[in-house]
Amino acid sequence: MSENSQREIESRDYARSMQPGTTLHTERPYLLRTPSPLGRIELVSDGEHITGLAIEKSGALPRDNDDERSCAVLDQAVHQLTEYFSGERRAFELPLSTRGTEFQRSVWSELMKLPFGSAVSYADIGRATGRATAGRAVGGAVGANPIPIIIACHRVLASDQRITGYSGGDGIPTKVWLLTHEGIAHR
Repeated sequence: MSENSQREIESRDYARSMQPGTTLHTERPYLLRTPSPLGRIELVSDGEHITGLAIEKSGALPRDNDDERSCAVLDQAVHQLTEYFSGERRAFELPLSTRGTEFQRSVWSELMKLPFGSAVSYADIGRATGRATAGRAVGGAVGANPIPIIIACHRVLASDQRITGYSGGDGIPTKVWLLTHEGIAHR
């Protein structure tokens, strides 16, 4: 099996693992939920890294039926998210582990470089990843980000600063809140 095929399978497996009631591994992941101005946030870890973050959508989280089981990195993530939402933190300092295609990971890497309060366009990300004309692919990779907020996909806008969508939480209202919180101009 090629490396890209394996990554695509891992990405699909991760997406399935985020479905309510789905378990891929025999060992339960570490899981912690915390309140936020956006609704509840669910954090997932392998015990050493943050591997997932979900924002409540219509009152539900992907793993609502699973019991919480914390670890040091999840406790640290909750602390840093609390600081971020209160305006005390502008950058996250957490170990992350993502699964995805090489292209998705290159997009997420670019997102991690964006400082608090700044935004880029999908085209900017495309150019930075060597795929200047891959706007749709960039949009797909941004939308597949498994760790939103910490990997700041909300900082990507259309070239005219329009919000074109957001897959976290309740969608565009969630993105508007995050952009406003960071003082990022948008339309």
